[in-house]
Amino acid sequence: MLRYLLAWFPMLMLAIANGALRQATYGRRMPELRAHQLSTVIATAIFAVYIWYVIRTWPPVSTQQALLVGLLWLALTIAFEFFMGLVLARRPLNEVLRDYDVTRGRLWVLLLLWITLAPVLFHLFDRK
Repeated sequence: MLRYLLAWFPMLMLAIANGALRQATYGRRMPELRAHQLSTVIATAIFAVYIWYVIRTWPPVSTQQALLVGLLWLALTIAFEFFMGLVLARRPLNEVLRDYDVTRGRLWVLLLLWITLAPVLFHLFDRK
């Protein structure tokens, strides 16, 4: 599982690059909610390619292991988000939780779901 733990760090870099792209380009020209939504869609596509590559390079030995990989990545991502929001940015909890509110058009939860399930899906579709 160490290789999958290490494989999460490039995902972090991809997410940061995606956020930087949003801030430098389309995020300046559209409402914040729309920019968030577009950024989430872009991140989902980028992560799809990256996760597919990781699962092809290091195939999990079972569907259960693929799910554990997804759960590991989910836990790391949420921990990082809360650390960045609460500790480094000193944002209040309700502000950090705002990105988790699908009823207000926030799509972050869908990206988290993708990070969790993509290893399983790619594992199942790639078995021979």
